[in-house]
Amino acid sequence: MHIRNETEADIPAIRALVSDAFAGMAYSSQTEAAIVDALRRNGMLSVSLVAEDESVITGHIAFSPVLIDGEDFGWYGLGPIAVTPARQGQGVGSTLVREGLAAIRKLGAQGCVLVGEPSYYGRFGFKANARLRFAGIPPQYFQALSFNGDMASGTVTYDVAFEATNG
Repeated sequence: MHIRNETEADIPAIRALVSDAFAGMAYSSQTEAAIVDALRRNGMLSVSLVAEDESVITGHIAFSPVLIDGEDFGWYGLGPIAVTPARQGQGVGSTLVREGLAAIRKLGAQGCVLVGEPSYYGRFGFKANARLRFAGIPPQYFQALSFNGDMASGTVTYDVAFEATNG
């Protein structure tokens, strides 16, 4: 498996993979592929990595800047992350998370937030923190990881791309 930055030629495969990975998931809005496209279109897709195995894209992860109380403090949001259903549970997602976190650190990120399963993301150091809030999500599923030891405080907002629809 090889992790690399996306290329323009990858965009259709990424769109299909993200759609397939979230198909039928009860927690999904089924708009994840549209979100990635909108982030790209808005110039907010700061890091976009693909996992490739024998020239086939098997996973994708996106990182975009987030605001805290309306200000840019150098924090990023992880997501969406997607792995083709046939490769889930084989370490593709974990490798993408590790490589993606390293990539945003190289950009000078102060930390990262995400909405996700605590038991999965806890292995990377993410945890819920009452100092950071995200409206409409149960607090245990909104998690943060500070890179410099200083936890930010406030309400987090993502780019408007996260309001994308499939229409």
